[in-house]
Amino acid sequence: MSDKDLPEHQNNVSPPVPPPLLAPVTPDQRINALDILRGFALIGILLMNIEWFSRPINDLGGFNVELTGLDHAVGWLIRCFVEGKFYKLFALLFGMGFAVMLTQAMRKDRPFGAWFTRRMLVLFVFGLLHMFLVWQGDILHDYAFAGLCMLGLIYLLRKERFEKYNNPNSILKIALWWLTIPILLASLAGIGLGVFYDRQSLSENWQDSQNIRALVSQLESTTAEENESSLDTITGSDESLETLLDDQPKTELAQVESGTAEENVRGSELTPQEQAQDIFEEEQEHAQDISDEITALSKGNYWQATVYRTKASIAWLAFTPIFALTLLLPIFLLGYWLVITDVIKNHAQHPKLFGYMARIGLGVGLVVTVGGLVILGHPAVEHIMSIQVAAEVLFTTGQFFMAAGYLGLFIRLLDSPKWHKVLAKLAPMGRMALTNYIMHSIILTSIFYGYAGGMYGEISRAPQMFIVLAIFIIQIPLSSWWLKHYQFGPLEWLWRSLTYKQWQSFRVVAS
Repeated sequence: MSDKDLPEHQNNVSPPVPPPLLAPVTPDQRINALDILRGFALIGILLMNIEWFSRPINDLGGFNVELTGLDHAVGWLIRCFVEGKFYKLFALLFGMGFAVMLTQAMRKDRPFGAWFTRRMLVLFVFGLLHMFLVWQGDILHDYAFAGLCMLGLIYLLRKERFEKYNNPNSILKIALWWLTIPILLASLAGIGLGVFYDRQSLSENWQDSQNIRALVSQLESTTAEENESSLDTITGSDESLETLLDDQPKTELAQVESGTAEENVRGSELTPQEQAQDIFEEEQEHAQDISDEITALSKGNYWQATVYRTKASIAWLAFTPIFALTLLLPIFLLGYWLVITDVIKNHAQHPKLFGYMARIGLGVGLVVTVGGLVILGHPAVEHIMSIQVAAEVLFTTGQFFMAAGYLGLFIRLLDSPKWHKVLAKLAPMGRMALTNYIMHSIILTSIFYGYAGGMYGEISRAPQMFIVLAIFIIQIPLSSWWLKHYQFGPLEWLWRSLTYKQWQSFRVVAS
């Protein structure tokens, strides 16, 4: 891949010198703001992720309604100011990194596609190993898949047919429209709901849902009584509770098993009893998934936990293309735009842009986010799908605004020499983002999982913040010390070596 804007090589009498090979970005080629932002994003990601090392990840995205007092306050604040914001910021940085590497390849007039494909495939393998062997909540494989899609899109834009879109303004428009499509579709659905459902029909639907919920509660009560009665009749058995429950005859489920095919045909014509049965079955299945996860991670040995993680992760991989194409890829494009326009490199020359991002992003984002969370937190919303969806749209929209606001605020702070000196301490941690991210998982699984520290479910939300603080008190100076002696973090070095198909020099060479 070559760049049309590159200067032509001068003619020499001697044979032409082949263009230099691609090599890792040297420290003087790095954009310092990106490393600082990566360090900042790591803090937010850990604040969010730590909850899911001590709580079933099958509940991912849901707020723990059992929290009270200080734990509830901390959990709510994390959800308001952190959840969904920092992985988007990290995705933005990923897109920026892609653009930095692409422009470096273009300057050297070297092929980029095969090299970047290897880089993403190695990252994808790292992500899978992380999912299977350490923690199921990995996001590296999602970034890798989206990165390959990004490469394909950039190649597509360089085709003659689409070349008119291969400019900064068009890329920005594509990214912004891409991000707003889900929100626009949800808004259209909300308009349809408002137009075609009057107060009377909504009241009837509400009453129907209440009746169905009452039937579900009856099924739950009946099943609990049957299980308790069955357990009371069993003596002298060492079987686990999970085994006993698995062996119980599912009488309520069996009653409608023969009618499954007919129900699929009838669709919306299901009776309230049948709808309640479907909801009950789904809730029972989810409860069993939660129980399996808790048992594997809190009581199982490493092999049992790994078997569980592997099976669960394989099922999750089906959602990777959806997540990458609907969310990550347009954010990557925004990051790409920030680099090819030199906006992020010369951020001090664009104070108005980042100032607007900070004020509008945090101002609008906070209002929308709080509104969505207040609605989602009300018990009445739990079984009203339309209100749930509306609140989730508000919450998700607020995440985008606040992520942009954090970026704008952080860049404006970096423009201040005083703040730059303070925030620059995060740069070494950001340069070792991959190593530090995996280190988080190793530390936290060692604390919480049954095959190690065994504290699963024992440390509540507020005390978890002290663990986060301790990790960063260690990682910030450790990263700085490491990079004084080595050019890359250990995983970054391995990643680069596999990408370039040769071992990279590791130690810092004394000048």
